[in-house]
Amino acid sequence: MTDFVQLWVYLSTTPLFGLTATLLTYLLAQAVYQRLDQAPWANPVLWTVLLLATLLTVSGTPYPSYFSGAQFIHFLLGPAVVALAWPLWQRREELRQRAGPLLLAALAGGAAASASAVAIGWALGLPDDLLRSLAPKSVTAPVAMGIAEQLGGIPALAAVFAVLTGLVGAISAKYLFDAMGIKPAQVRGFALGTASHGIGAARAMHVHPDAGAYAGLALGLQVLLASVLIPLIAHLL
Repeated sequence: MTDFVQLWVYLSTTPLFGLTATLLTYLLAQAVYQRLDQAPWANPVLWTVLLLATLLTVSGTPYPSYFSGAQFIHFLLGPAVVALAWPLWQRREELRQRAGPLLLAALAGGAAASASAVAIGWALGLPDDLLRSLAPKSVTAPVAMGIAEQLGGIPALAAVFAVLTGLVGAISAKYLFDAMGIKPAQVRGFALGTASHGIGAARAMHVHPDAGAYAGLALGLQVLLASVLIPLIAHLL
């Protein structure tokens, strides 16, 4: 017990704490996820976030102290997103043939995601800065923060909305697709990437390679379209 306490004191005062806590928590959540046959509600990202938040709260660890170690994993997000291009390259001929319908689907899906969120928030009487933060909720968090800042919203809140959107989509998508009778992996993946960005794409990768490829494509299209169209439409309105 004394050795454990000494180890905890050492880790909690060095950048190793954030790195170690994140890796161990995710590996534990991933093991449970596999044990439960990849049940959507057991999504390892969701449970890693909840467990880490609980750990930081109980231990009284400031977020900057945690992130000083977790930033090493954060850095890898960039290469991980770029790696999504490989399955797209493998299917380049197929995607070229479907370029028109996919672009239209991306426009429709992105417009529905953004407009519905803002409309619901407006109907509930949310403040203007919250509405502006909600608009890019279906775009990956770093881009959502940049868009929200351009709109006059709250970047940190936009990141929260984006993460929550991704988690909700990754957890509920299978049940919704099954209920609507949507079976093609490509359609499921594209819809999931459109609505739930990177977290949804990660879920799609676990389920089927085609679903993961189309989810990565949808993620990229939403980044491009939202970055240009949401600020433009907001300016015109």
